[in-house]
Order: sequence, then C-alpha cells, then structure tokens
Amino acid sequence: MTRIDSLLAGALLVAALTSVPAMAQVDLAGNWAARQHQDWQERGPGPEAVDYSGLPINREARARALSYTASQLSMPERQCLYYTPQYVVIGPQGFKMWADFDPVTGKVLAWKVGAAIDRAVLTIWMDGRPHPLKDAQHTFDGFTTGEWEGNMLTTYTTHIKEGYLRRNGVPTSDRATVTEHFTRHGDLLTISAHIDDPVYLTEPDVISRTWQLDPTANLPPTPAPCMPTVEIPRLESDVSIPHSLPGKNPYLDEVTRTYHIPEEAVMGGGETMYPEYRKKLKADYVPPEKCIRYCCGWGGGNPNPAAKLGCIINGQGGTQ
Repeated sequence: MTRIDSLLAGALLVAALTSVPAMAQVDLAGNWAARQHQDWQERGPGPEAVDYSGLPINREARARALSYTASQLSMPERQCLYYTPQYVVIGPQGFKMWADFDPVTGKVLAWKVGAAIDRAVLTIWMDGRPHPLKDAQHTFDGFTTGEWEGNMLTTYTTHIKEGYLRRNGVPTSDRATVTEHFTRHGDLLTISAHIDDPVYLTEPDVISRTWQLDPTANLPPTPAPCMPTVEIPRLESDVSIPHSLPGKNPYLDEVTRTYHIPEEAVMGGGETMYPEYRKKLKADYVPPEKCIRYCCGWGGGNPNPAAKLGCIINGQGGTQ
C-alpha cells in the first residue's frame, strides 16, 4: 500500500467514525412544540381547584393543598413557585433545546432546555461534575447532571426550591429530586419525569409528556426568568396570606358534583395512581348524563366523531 493509499484509508476511517454518534447518543437540539394530546385539561386550562387524584400525596401535602388559593400567586414571594424544573412536563409550553460544546475538544459540556415562559433555562451538565453539598443554595432551576443510557438521556436534579406538583397548589418541598428520561423517536421527543419527595410523597410521581420537532416554531431560548414584583398594592394594613381554613375550601366537592367522582378518589394518595383502583370504584360510580366541561379536548376535536356528538361549551348547551 502506498503512502497516499494509507492516508486515504485513514481519512475514510475517520469520516466513518465521526458519522456515528458516540455511545449511541442522539441529537436532541431543536424547537420542540407542545402537542397536548396527553392530559390536555391539566396542561392547558389547568386542573380543577381540588383534584389530587392520581398523585401519591400524604396527609401533610393534602392539608396544605386544601389551604391553597390561586390568590397566593399575587404575593411577590410566591409568584415564581410554579417554575421549578418539573414544570417542563407539568406546563403547557414548548421549548428550545441546544448543546454547549467545549471549544477545544468539541465534547458536549451541557445540554440546555430553554423555556417559552418565565421558567429559568435548565442546564444539564454532562462533564461529570458532582452535585453540590446537601446544604448548598437551592434555586428554581436546581442543579442537574446527565448521562447517556444508550439512546436515552437520563438526568438527575437536586437543590430545587419549594414549588408545586400540580397547578392547584399540591406542594413539593425543597428536598424533592427529579429524574428525567429524554427519548427521541424521529421528530417526537418524550420526557418521562420521576419526582421523589420524602416530605410530601409516599412514592414517586411519574409524569410523561411528548413534544414534536417544529423548525418553524422559533421558540425563545432564554426568556426573562420569573422576577417577583408587587403587581397590586394590598388594602390590608398588615401582612395577609390568602388561604382556605381547614374544611372551608369552597371547591372541595366540585369534582364530585361535576363528574360524580367520589371524594375519596379526588383526595389522591398512592392507591389512586394505579389502574386497579378503578375496580374499587366500579360498583358505586355512576357517570354523568352528559359532558359539561372540556368536552372537545385539545384543538377542539369532537371526542367521539362516530357518535356525531357536539361539544357543550361551559354547560350552556351550545356546540362547536
């Protein structure tokens, strides 16, 4: 073999190796648009004021959730509590994702998950750095590290500020941790989040959401993060925290009245997470005669085209 042949063979080998993702990694960069086929009601308009079904919460979490009112978000110190890392899968938004590279080695130092809302950019460190000490500062974006498991990026987040698990006041503590799995299938990206909280959860809460690659989305990579401000001066002369007293939440029986779901199920708990729980309710559950809320789902599609049913809007009998 001549020297030229050797150089050519070497160049072909390098080209072949560089065209194959290292350790079966995939490219996660792009504009990922929300496709709310999953849990549209919870991600879009939001859950019922008192609906904790399917959440493995304990008594302390339930008591705190029942004392919650949306007016609490008018308080500057509470305005950003929804924007913890798990809001990526809890909220309705899409996001932009990109990689930061080492300028010398070309290796990925970190993946960035942007936000189309006030949530801070999530940085997923890929360079092997350790998590901070237990008593280090907690922030709304926390501290996240990641590693590849085949084609799946697994991340682990600690040092998160206290926040919410559902957009109706179900709390998470500052001891909560989040494990997420990023899996890409063509133009679809699925994130499965496992949220552990020794203070408020009896077992992990698991949430899975899917987004679709949209080159035309032009999502902002770094919007202004949530900054608490005084929006409306309060009339009270003393400090007042909006709340519901024990047993006085005005929405306590709303889900039961609207959907006939027993209060026991509405209050949540680990048992309500599993399909077997339906068997426990089957004998006593009587479905409502008609749908009166959120009947058409995401995008306004008819929930049962074969039955040629219209969609009732706000219980007024109109259709769309």
